[in-house]
Amino acid sequence: MATIKNIVPHLWFSDEAEEAAAFYTSVFPGSTIGDVTRYGSEGFEIHQMPEGSVMTVEFRLGDQQFVALNGGPVFTFNESVSFMVLCNSQDEVNYYWEKLSAGGDVNAQQCGWLKDRFGLSWQVVPTALPEMLKDKDHEKSQRVMKAMLQMKKIDTRILELAYEGKDWVIPDSQTV
Repeated sequence: MATIKNIVPHLWFSDEAEEAAAFYTSVFPGSTIGDVTRYGSEGFEIHQMPEGSVMTVEFRLGDQQFVALNGGPVFTFNESVSFMVLCNSQDEVNYYWEKLSAGGDVNAQQCGWLKDRFGLSWQVVPTALPEMLKDKDHEKSQRVMKAMLQMKKIDTRILELAYEGKDWVIPDSQTV
């Protein structure tokens, strides 16, 4: 059996594949849009998409390849699938949170999760969070978990205070 070299997520949109690919590549530095495939007349009775309209858009966010598909309103995104953005600083957390949440839904989310304007779920977290949660010191990891569960957008300073066993308060605008 051959080794799989790449797994490429396909994202199903009603008819916003081109707009979504442009949006995502504008948010993540070093990203690119690749080939665009268009619907032909063949299969119209099945796909119901106008000839010449965009079928797929290939794009790359960093090293990860994606394909956006215009498949009609048959399927929509839900929280069972999300993409995690690991950030090296609070500035990066703030940047990706603001960009990805613009026009989306952050109110019903917690633990760094948000829905973008297309309904796709993202979790924006500092790289330190998974390490803190895996700490062998159970008390430290549980304090971090308690703090994280109360936040919408993750605040790295609050996580650090919780990890160190110091007092912390989450601003009302950030609480779940």
